[in-house]
Amino acid sequence: MEKSLRILEAVAAPGGPHRLTGITKAAAVSKSSTYRILASLSAQGFVRQEAGGRYGVGPRLRGLSAQVIGGAEPASIGHVLDELQQTTGLTVHLALHSGETITCIRKLEGDQPFRTASRIGLRMPLHTTAIGKSILAHLPAEEVRTLITGGLPARTPQTLTTPEALEADLESVRARGFAIDEEENEPGVRCIGAAVLDHAGRPVAGVSLTTVTFLVPRDQLTS
Repeated sequence: MEKSLRILEAVAAPGGPHRLTGITKAAAVSKSSTYRILASLSAQGFVRQEAGGRYGVGPRLRGLSAQVIGGAEPASIGHVLDELQQTTGLTVHLALHSGETITCIRKLEGDQPFRTASRIGLRMPLHTTAIGKSILAHLPAEEVRTLITGGLPARTPQTLTTPEALEADLESVRARGFAIDEEENEPGVRCIGAAVLDHAGRPVAGVSLTTVTFLVPRDQLTS
């Protein structure tokens, strides 16, 4: 445990992502142990392996830190989320991708008189959410198949629970550029979401607008 914590501290140190040799030296752990621990942390989403054999902070660790400090997000996108909420009057979510789930790290409540069950730090399945489906639509087909091998559990009667239904929906997401959650994660709640891509074009997060079905029609939301 102590070695893992030292390695996490080394990965999160300024100037990252860091190479294996640098992490090994900073954490004072043997190279073989560092490599093994990094592989485990990567599999769990706490560390992310970058190009060139470097390691950076993973989405799960970012989600935990956001939960601790009250949902702060990178300053560069904070104003975008604020503007989105002010322009639409709807609830805005920012969530990070980690394995088979997304983790909500920012929620801006809308102007409408309702509250959804989402909260900062909440982990949700990819296949039931607009953000999650927008992320899946940007991933390679083989990776999507791996992510859904454990099944597609239903959260509501509207949840897409078969690979065929999900893939058909993902095709629509790719064609129009955004995903729609039509009461698939929470009854009475409708969301529209788009993926946030990193410098390599890989989906690392997503942003969504959320409302309730009886207040905002689908056509109005997508417009």
